Amino acid sequence: MARLLLILALVATVFWVYTIVDCAVQAPSRHRGVNKGAWMAIVILLPVLGGILWFVIGRGRAAGKTSAARRAPDDDPEFLGRMTASARADQDERIRRLEEELAQLDSEADDPQPPKEPTDPDNPPGKGDDDTRDQRGAVG
Repeated sequence: MARLLLILALVATVFWVYTIVDCAVQAPSRHRGVNKGAWMAIVILLPVLGGILWFVIGRGRAAGKTSAARRAPDDDPEFLGRMTASARADQDERIRRLEEELAQLDSEADDPQPPKEPTDPDNPPGKGDDDTRDQRGAVG
């Protein structure tokens, strides 16, 4: 009999802690009946009864929690219907400009220009070419 009471006490304690945490992490808009602070007080002061009341009365359901109702915007006929013709024209114009820029970048990549030689004002080309003191890693 003592083991059974110990197990019931442990289960009641776990349930009580779970309801406190569940009540605390819920958004205030999901609390039914009274506000979040009142529900926290009820759950803490009435351990098992408060938890039962919380799950039966206080905990609201998530609105639109079904994943089947969620769709991508381009699969949603209502969203597509709300898009105006001007918004579509703006998107088409932006895509056209981006494609032109991409084509221009591609054409620039096809016509490589000869690399410019870096000019050092202190060391003009042809002067001191065999001097290795300014090179990295050179031992002088």
